[in-house]
Parts: sequence; structure tokens; C-alpha cells
Amino acid sequence: RMGKKSADKLLAEIASSRDRGLVRVLNALGIRHVGPRVSTLLTERFPSVDLLRKATVEELAAVHEIGDVIAESVHDWLTSDYGTHVIDHLISAGVSMKVPQTNDIREGPLSGKTVVVTGTLESFTRQEAEEAIQQAGGKSSSSVSKKTDYVVAGDEAGSKLAKAEKLGVTVLNNDQFKELLGLK
Repeated sequence: RMGKKSADKLLAEIASSRDRGLVRVLNALGIRHVGPRVSTLLTERFPSVDLLRKATVEELAAVHEIGDVIAESVHDWLTSDYGTHVIDHLISAGVSMKVPQTNDIREGPLSGKTVVVTGTLESFTRQEAEEAIQQAGGKSSSSVSKKTDYVVAGDEAGSKLAKAEKLGVTVLNNDQFKELLGLK
């Protein structure tokens, strides 16, 4: 048996669950190789499900950090009969598949910079470091390339540190990273 107040809360939760946005929906679909990071990267480039469905494998693979394997997996799923059915069913059920428009392009010490975190940091968990990078206007990446501006290297940093040194990317330790963020 459920009281009126509990029933009202349940109905409100059901209604709000329809408005979670494309990033969460894409992440929840169970597409091979697609998790929170890939969902975010894809929806930054393709902010609606219609644009995502129309994207070619080449267009998907052109997104920074998305390679051919992920692009093919996403394209194959979205264009399959099953994928089309699931997306159409979610749309007809009223699930919002849009990316919320934000005008919060952040300005900060890392504006326009790409940063890779590797190893174990003293002052941050990996997630905290990535959030700090975004709060400072930067973009967190999982792989080092010639487009990388900084690599923050903690204890037991491995191949990413070696690649950064080989490419001449600026390497920061924990204290230098905190100083750059203005936290020291």
C-alpha cells in the first residue's frame, strides 16, 4: 500500500526520468565501446539523436578520441533494425534525447588546453582531476597526442608519460598542476 505523498513522488520521478538527455541515454543503450566518456564526446559533436543517426562512420571517427572501432560500433548499432526500433520507442515514450544547451564555456588557466592525467596523484582522484581541468576551462583527454598541451603525471605514470616526453609535451607533477589551477 502506498500513500498519496509517496505516489506523487514516484510519479514526479518517472516524469523527470524522461528528461535525462542524450549523453545518459546513449550511455545506457549498451552499445559496445560506449561509456560515459564516449557518450559525452559524441554528443558534443552531434547534439541530437537525429544528427547522430545520420552520421557516417567517417564523421564519427573524426571526433577527437573516437577511432574506427568505436565509430563502426556506434554506426552499426544506430542503423540496425534493433537500434532503430529502440530509439523510435524511446522517442514515442517521451524520452528527451537532446543535449542541454549551455553557454558555460569556461574561462580559466586551462582555457583551450587539452590535458591528460596519468599515474596516481597525491591531491586528486582521477575524476577530481578531470573535473578540475574542466572547471579551469580545459579539456581532459585519455590519450597523449601532438595536440596535448599538458600531461599531469603522478606516481607510477607509465607509457603516457614516456609518449609525452617523446612528443615534447609539457609534463606537470602534482604540485605544478595545483599551482596552475590556482590551488596552491
